[in-house]
Amino acid sequence: MAQPAVKVWAMDSGSKIRINRFSFGGTAGIVACVALVVGLGAAGAPKSVIVSSLLIVALADNLTDSLSIHIYQESERLPGKEAFLATTSNFVSRLLVSLSFVLLVLALSIRVAVVAALAWGLFLLGLLSWMIARQRGVQPVPEVAKHLFVALVVVAVAELIGDWIPTLLPAGP
Repeated sequence: MAQPAVKVWAMDSGSKIRINRFSFGGTAGIVACVALVVGLGAAGAPKSVIVSSLLIVALADNLTDSLSIHIYQESERLPGKEAFLATTSNFVSRLLVSLSFVLLVLALSIRVAVVAALAWGLFLLGLLSWMIARQRGVQPVPEVAKHLFVALVVVAVAELIGDWIPTLLPAGP
């Protein structure tokens, strides 16, 4: 049985990157981390809670997504090596993205970290969207705009939840 062609995107004349290896993990990591920082920032969460949440997403949720991807790929009868590479690259890309947000929160005040996380996330998602659009041979600007719009909707929902929940539940244990 013939294997489907895997498209690549050339970074420069000598190297190639398989975007599909990190697009899911990168996107999930970016949007989830921005939403967490913005939502927890709106809720008035202390830095320790935001960092803990980011690390939980970086590890527990990431492992869950990676396992799900692996099992899905096995169900699609993807060769074991390809399934393992996809699983590993998903995990590593999402972990690295998540850790970059942890560093932002650790290095900055919460108010500044919220703005920086939003800017960093939009930059990363825009870059990834641009690369994918170029790979697909479509106009990058509409693709980037579409992806950023959806991400901003997710972030707005997270901020609304962060603003709303503290009004319903008392602070403290």
